Amino acid sequence: MGKGNNMIPNQHYHKWWQRHVRTWFNQPARKVRRHENRVKKAKAVFPRPASGPLRPVVRCPTIRYHTKLRTGRGFTLEELKGAGLGFKFAKTIGISVDRRRKNKSLESRQRNIQRLKEYRSKLILFPINEKKIRKGESTVEECKLATQLQGPVMPLKKEKPVVEFREVTKDEKKFKAFATLRKARTDARLVGIRAKKAKEAAESEEGNKADAKKAKK
Repeated sequence: MGKGNNMIPNQHYHKWWQRHVRTWFNQPARKVRRHENRVKKAKAVFPRPASGPLRPVVRCPTIRYHTKLRTGRGFTLEELKGAGLGFKFAKTIGISVDRRRKNKSLESRQRNIQRLKEYRSKLILFPINEKKIRKGESTVEECKLATQLQGPVMPLKKEKPVVEFREVTKDEKKFKAFATLRKARTDARLVGIRAKKAKEAAESEEGNKADAKKAKK
């Protein structure tokens, strides 16, 4: 029996545990199958990127994570308009569109507009009719140079903060952080008491001066 007011032990040791054993022997074959499916998809969408369309750069939600950048669902209509693209045309050239997302800051809007312009400048757009090439479409010679992109389209490059080193000054060496914080806390705590004492001292001085004047008269 267990000690104290605990649950009475009632273990079940007569189960057919071999029936419930879960194995994972098909994992290597699944890996091969996933790879074959990726290759099949890449061949089907050639010469378009196999990893999918271009994604925007957005900030993570909430105060905890809003300093981090990540790729979002799709570009807003304002960003597409700023880059000179229509949303229907953007979908046909490998750009993801999100009609629900709104631009809350000018910085993110300009960043994604620049991203779209950079993508558009690097894009080799195959002509619908090789004999009659329209504006924005690539020539036959440029189409021959096209290769399928491996990996994500324009991956996000996170900027690392620059750290500057300098020598510690004499004033910084003499500075006592704990004593300064302790004095600041004491001053903040005693501000009311000190103000009251100063007021009482000023009133007592005025009273003493008044008494001295009366005595002289």
